Order: sequence, then structure tokens, then C-alpha cells
Amino acid sequence: MDWIQTIIIAIVEGLTEFLPVSSTGHMIITQNLLGIPQGDAFVHAFTFIIQFGAILSVVCLYWKRFFQLDNTPAPEGSNLLQRLKHKYNFYWLLIVGVLPAVIIGLAAKKSGLLDWLLDSVEVVAVMLVVGGIFMLYCDRLFNKGSDANKVTERRAFNIGLYQCISVIPGVSRSMATIVGGMTQGLTRKRAAEFSFFLAVPTMAGATLLDLLDLFKEDTSWATGNNIAMLILGCVVAFIVALLAMKWFVSFLTKYGFKAFGYYRIIVGTIIIVLLLTGHSLAMVD
Repeated sequence: MDWIQTIIIAIVEGLTEFLPVSSTGHMIITQNLLGIPQGDAFVHAFTFIIQFGAILSVVCLYWKRFFQLDNTPAPEGSNLLQRLKHKYNFYWLLIVGVLPAVIIGLAAKKSGLLDWLLDSVEVVAVMLVVGGIFMLYCDRLFNKGSDANKVTERRAFNIGLYQCISVIPGVSRSMATIVGGMTQGLTRKRAAEFSFFLAVPTMAGATLLDLLDLFKEDTSWATGNNIAMLILGCVVAFIVALLAMKWFVSFLTKYGFKAFGYYRIIVGTIIIVLLLTGHSLAMVD
């Protein structure tokens, strides 16, 4: 990877991280278009680490929400644990929501399935189309949310189960968790915001695991150039994601998923046709 490729991939990540189009899938497609060799440990880690850079924009944009404790009185008769859960309810819900992803994600990583999926542009293309078709109808199926419905422990856990589907590149973590929230009776806006919040511990864990694996297996990648590219990628992804997230919440609340569904179907179909006709996605070989 070079500096220009780093900036391009980081821009793609920032634009797509919170959109229901699969940021990982788009980065895999972009890497293929740019002729970046797949299967490299540093490229895999770069894909996850700059996603965490984009996720940090959530903390910046929702600063007050993210660090606000519930200082209202706990219900009468509450024990110490119940009082703590009441005060730190926001963080407790994130822990509950991230548990399924921890279990499934670790299993997929240890089995080698995750690395195989990250190398497969075919999987990305198929899942873009499948997910796109689903998104054409999901508003009609699940758009019955109420502002009276809040995120509870049960809803957080169920949304976390939906997030596990996004281990498959092309599915979109954002789509899976927002739709998961809508199936639990949340409004599109509330489901999208919880999806953003849940992304922080999810991607923080994934990033930490990838860094540990990189240092454990081989430290030869940790050149000044590579580390500088990681930092640049995180900064660019952070800035672009911050701008994209504001737009997305407004667009999703007004118009729903249908436009993203058509986009996914078009992109996925083009890639499938190219692959079936023996064409390489790389613009340069």
C-alpha cells in the first residue's frame, strides 16, 4: 500500500461506515480495484483499525450522550448492583449488546473463517445484492417503531445477535443493527443511534485483537511507514465519517432504506457480472 491508496481507502471507510452498504465490503472492493494484494496480515489489520478511527467520530458527535450518567433516583428497594446498573445503564446496555459479537467474532477469527471472508470479493458481491433486495422491503416490514420504546437489556441483546450477521463482508454492521433495532420496536432514528453507540465497543475490541495478533505473529510490519499510514487512515476516516454520520441520520429518518437497497443491488450486480465474465477488478495489474 502507498499513501494515495491509504487516503482513498480511508475516505471510502469514512463514507460507508455508518451507511447500510457495508464499509468492509467497500474497502475489499476498493483494495481490489487499486490492485492491493489480498491475504496480507497488515492489509487485514488496516481494514479493521481504520474502522475504529471512523467509529471514534460517534464519541465526538454524541459526546454528551456518551458520557452522561443516569443520576435520577434508583427504584426503591434496589440493591447495590441494581443501583449501579441504573446509574451506568447506558454502558451496561452496550456490554449486553456487544456480548454476542464477542462470542461469534472470536469463533470466526480462531477458525480462520474471518480471514477467508475478508479475501473474498465474491462473497461481498453476493451479500450486497442479497442485502439490497432485503432493504427494498424492510421499511414496510419493520417500520412500526414508537418513540415510547426504549433500548432495554433484552432489546440490546437481540440487536447484538443481529450484529453477528455482519461478520460476513457485504452484509453491513450498520444495516444489521439498525434493522435489528427496528424489529424490536425502535424508531429508525433511535435504532440508528444505538447502532452507532454499539459500534464503539465492537470495533474497539476488533481493533485490539488485530493489533495483538499482528504483534504476536510478526512485528516486521511495524515499520515507521506502515504505522504512519495507519495513523493517517484513522484520521481521514474519522473526519469523513463525522460528516457522513450527520447526513445519514437525517436521510434515514426521512426516506428509509430503499435508496441504499438499489445502490447495493447495482454495485453487487456489476461486480458479479465482471467476475463471471472473467474480468479482474484491479484497475492496474
